[in-house]
Amino acid sequence: MGRVQFADYAKIYVTGGDGGPGSVHFRREKYVPKGGPDGGDGGDGGDVILKGNEQLNTLLDLRYRKYVNAKDGERGGPSKKKGKSGKDEILEAPLGCVVYDADTKERLGEITEHEQEIVVAQGGKGGLGNWHFRSATNQTPQHAQDGEEGEERAIEIELKLIADVGLVGFPNAGKSTLLSTMSGAKP
Repeated sequence: MGRVQFADYAKIYVTGGDGGPGSVHFRREKYVPKGGPDGGDGGDGGDVILKGNEQLNTLLDLRYRKYVNAKDGERGGPSKKKGKSGKDEILEAPLGCVVYDADTKERLGEITEHEQEIVVAQGGKGGLGNWHFRSATNQTPQHAQDGEEGEERAIEIELKLIADVGLVGFPNAGKSTLLSTMSGAKP
């Protein structure tokens, strides 16, 4: 048996990137002996995105990718600097694909146009830095928020196909014989 040349179904485990943690940092400058908190927020985690591509006509490339993970967000920095957001992971699919959550069978969307995007796993939100936790009674907060975890799920992708030609006829009228002689197929 040779390698499969066409695939109309794929199941993939996707995970959005985790949000980066917030930073605990305090302002330190030459003539500012007791600067306040200035810890930055963590970066958001990357998303896993299914994107339509009119040049594709099969799910063969996706069939052999079992696990897809987007990048995590980075830690927040000093001086209220937000951490870098995680890079999105983009999966290209042909037009006519329908995406389902594999566990709940919920329909997540359908690719009908070129460059159309469906987020199949959302990245986590970045955590808040200690700058957000300052108050009149606590001017030096020693804690920051952790980032949220990215969404994790299994998805099923089905390619809906529309036939170009149909053969209609009575039983034993020679439809299979006609098809096999014209195309070399073995129905």
